[in-house]
Amino acid sequence: MSRTFETSKGLRRLLIRLRVSGPRAWENDPEARELMAYCIGKYQALALKHRCDPTTAAAAAFEAMRTYAVRTAVDPWAVVTMAVKVSLIAEERATGLLCSVDQARRTEFSSHHDVRRFSDTDADLPNLLPQLAVEPVIPQHPDEVRPTGAFEAVDAAIAVFTELGWPVDTATCLLDYIGARLVESGSRPQTHAALRRDESARALLDIDQGVWSTVLRIILGNPNPDEAYTSDGHGILLRLLIGHHVSELMDDDLLVFDIRETAPRREARVDVPDPT
Repeated sequence: MSRTFETSKGLRRLLIRLRVSGPRAWENDPEARELMAYCIGKYQALALKHRCDPTTAAAAAFEAMRTYAVRTAVDPWAVVTMAVKVSLIAEERATGLLCSVDQARRTEFSSHHDVRRFSDTDADLPNLLPQLAVEPVIPQHPDEVRPTGAFEAVDAAIAVFTELGWPVDTATCLLDYIGARLVESGSRPQTHAALRRDESARALLDIDQGVWSTVLRIILGNPNPDEAYTSDGHGILLRLLIGHHVSELMDDDLLVFDIRETAPRREARVDVPDPT
């Protein structure tokens, strides 16, 4: 079959015939189906240019070819092409703006830039969006905001244990031993799992298994995944490192109770009278 609709004159003749054939002519007419397949190929490049599916361009052409303006135009294909182009631009803008096509056709919406996620760019946010930039706040006393170092956190933890009844030498040995294993492992969960089975540590510190398990939980945090983002899950070393003050630890009643309960009991000294 000769595709006469490829010319403007042939397209006009076909559109008029489809118009007078009734509302179901586009559905049943073989030449109409061939016309739509032709439109998909004709506007495929234009659709890809605007990041749209070729069928979207064909649908826009179908809507345009049913109008009076196309049927009576001097160059029907030129009018159809312009209508398809405008529709594809609106589709592309609607996708970028995350809005409807009708809104994308309106100037108050289409004038905005496409939606962008912060993670879509490697540029610094202040360079990407200058309105997000703020002047840095210079502290009056820099020492007050200086982050706590690892050695300072260990010393502060020793002070907490000593204040709550632990002998200073035992508390120092305890924190130094756990801290050294933590440095070797580099992971609190791994350190906790390894030390839990460390018989030499318990023998060195002369504490039983129950106390040892509680001490590990206090210092390294509760290994239960459900407690990972709680103070109990952090442990006092991490709490001190992320900025918690010793006074905050001392205000934690459960923490204070646990440390006091695990403190080594000092046996009362009994003076035996000299039998002589």
